[in-house]
Amino acid sequence: MPRPSHHRPQGPSQRQLRVAEEIRRIMVEIFNRAHWREPVLINTAITVTAARISPDLKNVTIFCMPLGGAHVDEVIAALNRSKGYLRGELGHAISLRHVPDLRFAEDRSFEEAQHIEELLRTERVRRDLAAKGKDEQE
Repeated sequence: MPRPSHHRPQGPSQRQLRVAEEIRRIMVEIFNRAHWREPVLINTAITVTAARISPDLKNVTIFCMPLGGAHVDEVIAALNRSKGYLRGELGHAISLRHVPDLRFAEDRSFEEAQHIEELLRTERVRRDLAAKGKDEQE
């Protein structure tokens, strides 16, 4: 008889986290010294906020934002067009058996954090928090 499964979705392994952070750090260095062919990337400061790698370490998504958030879609598209060059640079800088395929995506965490801040400042939330505080005092 099969045992009951208590299998919960797992997060990334320590190895995945370590490799992803190393890739993020290396991509920052590559961006700082890159010789871009894409006009939109020339003289554009890009922040690399995170990297998320697949369990098999073959694919990595790198989350980026241009400084100030200007022309995000064009910058992300240009980075994805330049991924062959960037993957080659990554291959020279990292010691993995296989250099993962790169995918660049917009980091929306700043946008989401701002939205949550706006929600927390609404009258409805302030009223709920005030009511909860009164309940706890009684």
